[in-house]
Amino acid sequence: MEFLKSGIKTVLGGTEPGQQPSAAETVEKLVDRVYSSTLLEDRRDACRALKALSRKYRIEVGAQGMPPLVQVLQNDGQDTEIISYALDTLCNIVTSEEFDEEADNPTVSVNVGGQFTEMFIKTPENVTMVMGYLDEYDFRVRRAAIQLITSLISNKTRELQDLVLVSPMGVSKLMDLLTDSREVIRNDVLLLLIELTKGNSNIQKIVAFENAFDRLFDIIREEGCSDGGIVVEDCLILLLNLLKNNSSNQQFFKEGSYIQRLAPMFVLAEEVEEAGWSPQKMSNFHCLLQVVRALVTPSNQHQVVTACQRVMQKSKLLNALCEILMSSGVPADILTETINAVAEVIRGDRENQHELSRVMAPSNPPRPVIVVLLMSMINEKQLLALRCAVLYCFECYLYRNADVQRTVVQTLLPSSATDVSSLSTGQLLCTGLFSSDALANWFSSVAIMHTLVENVALKEELLRVLLAPTGGQRPNTLLEMCTNLMQRERTRLQSKIGLLMLLSVWLAHCPGAVKALLETQGTTVYLTAQLCSNEHDEREFLFQGMCAFLMGLCIQFNDNSLPNQRREDISQLIIKRIGQETFCNKLGEVSRHEAYSRACKQAQIRAKSAGELLLDYEYCKLYKGLEALIAKLVSGFDVDGIELTELTLSSEASALVSQYKGIIRGMDAQIQTLQQSAKELGQENAELKEKLSAEQSLRAQISDQNTLLKAQLGATGQTPVQSQETSLAREEELNAARYQANMYFAENIRLNKEIEILRQQLATEKQRADASQESLLATQKDQEDLLELLADQELKLASYEHKTTAPKSTENQNQTHAETASEEGIPSETANR
Repeated sequence: MEFLKSGIKTVLGGTEPGQQPSAAETVEKLVDRVYSSTLLEDRRDACRALKALSRKYRIEVGAQGMPPLVQVLQNDGQDTEIISYALDTLCNIVTSEEFDEEADNPTVSVNVGGQFTEMFIKTPENVTMVMGYLDEYDFRVRRAAIQLITSLISNKTRELQDLVLVSPMGVSKLMDLLTDSREVIRNDVLLLLIELTKGNSNIQKIVAFENAFDRLFDIIREEGCSDGGIVVEDCLILLLNLLKNNSSNQQFFKEGSYIQRLAPMFVLAEEVEEAGWSPQKMSNFHCLLQVVRALVTPSNQHQVVTACQRVMQKSKLLNALCEILMSSGVPADILTETINAVAEVIRGDRENQHELSRVMAPSNPPRPVIVVLLMSMINEKQLLALRCAVLYCFECYLYRNADVQRTVVQTLLPSSATDVSSLSTGQLLCTGLFSSDALANWFSSVAIMHTLVENVALKEELLRVLLAPTGGQRPNTLLEMCTNLMQRERTRLQSKIGLLMLLSVWLAHCPGAVKALLETQGTTVYLTAQLCSNEHDEREFLFQGMCAFLMGLCIQFNDNSLPNQRREDISQLIIKRIGQETFCNKLGEVSRHEAYSRACKQAQIRAKSAGELLLDYEYCKLYKGLEALIAKLVSGFDVDGIELTELTLSSEASALVSQYKGIIRGMDAQIQTLQQSAKELGQENAELKEKLSAEQSLRAQISDQNTLLKAQLGATGQTPVQSQETSLAREEELNAARYQANMYFAENIRLNKEIEILRQQLATEKQRADASQESLLATQKDQEDLLELLADQELKLASYEHKTTAPKSTENQNQTHAETASEEGIPSETANR
């Protein structure tokens, strides 16, 4: 520090004793020295001093020193030392980090670096000029330029991305620096590219097509793959930036066979299981899994996801991920992310789903990996994130695979198998469904629900599932057990919500399940009681909305096979006990809840705490498709159970409307008949025209042959008698052809006339139909006018009755006053007044 002070004194000159210049004055003198000095050494010394002061007096140096430093970059490019000082000073000014030297300076605001960045990039040429110094091979200049651009991008990402895009060969220069032999430069460029590629698809495409994938994989291999240091993590983060939400780069990554280069990185060495996982290896592995998920996440284009899933299966990457699942000593965070990655690799791909079903866990006895995962899901001692990942994996395992869904349901159905010691998927799900852990209830309900998604046949099959209760009672169906569990008071709200989701998906598009639910004792009464209650908790509102949705499903998919439980009966119960408006308000509570908007965003289940696990993606999808239909259905009934969607008119108006409807239907049938007749006549006319043309062509041929024969007879010298006989025969044939042609022509004329008559009749019938339609509309309008007039008359009658009763009361009062006045001797007129 003393050396630094002495250097500043050398630049500024000595000060008078007893006077200590302020920081602003010192910076002002140094700025003046940079501006006015003609010697390069003096300007260099002044820039060195500004660099030393910029860490402690950032505001003073930035406010006064930025213009001269830019001037130095413009004019003194031949001297690398002064350029490095200027770039370092600017980097200190615009950085978002807080230096230790300025910790006790109260004038430094939090966003002072962002403010200076905004000042610097107001002139776009400044950024282009700094980009130009990337070509300078000098270590100090190149690294200072990289760090300055990184700081600028960190503060103003969008603006700097646009400036780099318009800079000549800007991205190409940065990509060339990845091959710099100096590792410090290369590592700084990695950090710069990470900031530069955030959220900008155009830059991501340019970087990818500048051979970024090959260079990054080369660096990863040199640094030791997943066992490497922080540089490997930086490369993987950059790789993730290039692939995430960028279908073009994802396609390029797949076609360039880079997935095959990812697969060996997931192979765990034996010494890793013994030595354990270092924090850096965990970070590297986590980034690797994120790269895999970026290629197959459900939000990507379907064709890209499908192609990447197939390549991952062929390159043994899925097999390597399954090996990690079964390995011992894997940290919980890595195991959770691996389960999520496996889930998205198999989602919707039958081959990958069947490959996962064939994986066996190294246990005694060996069990399928799905069974082992479900054991973790219903175990309340496991981490919440791990249990959510297992449920997501199970959902993806079932996704759009009816065979796997049927296999899971078969484990729930009665079987003649004698081996009851081995755990099955259905046994584990039932164990979790009726467990004392509310979270296990919710997970199991959602898991069983996904076995029924878009599969009506399995919904009918699941109705056959029987569960043996304790105490020797008769076995109950799974649906009865679920409804009974939902109605228990001690059942937690989270468990009830899970059961409601299961029942809703079960009942949708399955009249048999609706009938079974309505036959269960007390279900309708319980749902009605829940909708009539007045709770003020948000989760209770959600529960009531889900009850309303379940009750609406009982109306929508009711086949009216149960007496007193038909659609009209349930609708009338809602209208009289709950009210249509109240029911619709309760139904809308689901979509207004925060959990609904959170679950609708993505299929993966994410929750920071157990209390956030309420709704599932597939349930929200079903609710979104049927909510409006159920609300409209319930609103379409009146208190008598009559559908208001039909025209409720008086008997005479209904008879008139029915009469007009019959007329219109008759006319419509007649029009269709006439159209069919016209079509047939048109076809006959076309056939006759073809025959006529054929006859005309035949006539022309006969005429030509006759002429040819005459010429031949004249040339061979036949007798006139023979010639005359031949010509007579030809003439008879010609006359017969003419007669037949005339007949066809007359028939054609007759058919054309009939077609014209039918067309006129068709036009007349259409006019009559239009007139009938107009008459019907006029009748309906007259009826509406009569109804309005009747309502006005009723209002007038009410007003007249009110006016009639008012004078009578006034006369009674006057008579009372008159009698009182006569008794007291007061004149009647005065009393009335």
